[in-house]
Amino acid sequence: PLTLGEVRMLVELFYLPYQYGPQAQHLLEHFRWLWANSLSVGVTATAPDACRGTEWRSRARSFQQLCAQTRHLHSRFVSSAGQALLYDLHPYLWDIRNMLLATSAFVHWLGCQSITAPILLGGDAEPWVHHGGLIGELQALLPVGNSCDLFYHPPPHFPCSQPYLLRPLLPLDRVRATAGAHLCMACAAGSGRQLSDAPAPAGRLLGSFLSLSPEYTFVLEDEGGLCGYAAGALCAEGFLQQRDSSWLPARRHRYPRDLGAGAAARGQEALLFFHTEPPAVPLPVLRRFPSLVQLGTAPRVLDVGASRSMAVCLLSALRANGSRGVFCQVSATDQQQLSFYSKLG
Repeated sequence: PLTLGEVRMLVELFYLPYQYGPQAQHLLEHFRWLWANSLSVGVTATAPDACRGTEWRSRARSFQQLCAQTRHLHSRFVSSAGQALLYDLHPYLWDIRNMLLATSAFVHWLGCQSITAPILLGGDAEPWVHHGGLIGELQALLPVGNSCDLFYHPPPHFPCSQPYLLRPLLPLDRVRATAGAHLCMACAAGSGRQLSDAPAPAGRLLGSFLSLSPEYTFVLEDEGGLCGYAAGALCAEGFLQQRDSSWLPARRHRYPRDLGAGAAARGQEALLFFHTEPPAVPLPVLRRFPSLVQLGTAPRVLDVGASRSMAVCLLSALRANGSRGVFCQVSATDQQQLSFYSKLG
């Protein structure tokens, strides 16, 4: 059964429409302060205002701990609550779980990236854009908080207790010996394949982002390991130029066309990817939507809320550095990706 502390947190999260319990209030205050003082994160220990950076990291740890407790509460509630109570309250806990997946990863991203001039968006949104309560206040603080379509999605018919963790790709991930296998899994996730049957150059899906724009790459984890990714490039025009002029030629040299002569169909498909000229993006698209994004999950991720949290976090990171619009490239024959983006709305 739920513990007294878990019941107390459940009540404090949804105490009154505009009044929350102490833990929920701390969560909101921490996030508001961390976002407003995000420039303090890059302050070195020897700087005159080093205390500010130390305080930021301390409050970030407290915020992450509260987020983790709330995500754990969601899983425990689905496993422990009676059916009638579960179906009454699950939509609210599911919403707050998804919001905290995104905000927690965004704060983690703020702590490991340098944003030179973050945009603190002003302006009042229409009243129907935001959810009510704590979820609405957190939503309004995110850089993409006025994009109401990102935040509306009906909860699943069958609640699932599967816990998820969303975080930015860390420098340590890229230097570990096992990172290659992990990233191949993330790549295979985007193509609907398992790691065991992923083609050798699986980096075709994420390789250019990992090489040219790693600071805007997020990974989703469940109890089975990596199960999704969200990657972006702030300046798509420059990113695509670099990809075509340096990254693709290097891949073609490493994986020559005749390498797949005796390979299975999947291996040939992967090799052809490197040796096929990518379609040009029309200039009006680049002018109106200057950033490029790509997302994907493993087939086992059935909770669209986790995918939506990845999108919210990635778009918030891009928006924080000045992006005013994004686009993605999807093959007309890639039914898995078309279905994935359609479910995101």
